[in-house]
Amino acid sequence: MNVLVLNGPNLNRLGKREKEAYGSFTLPELEQELVDFSDERGFELICRQSNHEGELLDWIHGADDEGISGIILNAGAYTHTSIALRDAIASIRVPVVEVHISNIHAREQFRHHSHIAPVAIGQIAGFGKEVYRLGLEALLLRQQKG
Repeated sequence: MNVLVLNGPNLNRLGKREKEAYGSFTLPELEQELVDFSDERGFELICRQSNHEGELLDWIHGADDEGISGIILNAGAYTHTSIALRDAIASIRVPVVEVHISNIHAREQFRHHSHIAPVAIGQIAGFGKEVYRLGLEALLLRQQKG
């Protein structure tokens, strides 16, 4: 099993921005924890981050051809604005789990709507960095059930 973890805009600023919402951990620290988790479970993890919508689109499009088994996606602010990301997810066979470190439904009104949710297999929000591990667990369970 190969899983792609995609982080969108501003997630490279983890540990520096709005610590009350996002915590004090950095993206490299988070990615190392996820790689350690995947090593323990015996699957490959590929972590990528971009502040550019087109790059995220290219990675999503490539998932079908690269043998990716699942995607964990934190699209950041693109969650609420990007029809292009929604359409990219709808165009692939790879299951996508949408994750958010903060509870987007308890924050500003504009964060309550997700264009990603209708085409993802599920959404996990509000549990800090654990949303990534929970998303990976969900993909593993889905894989086991076939």
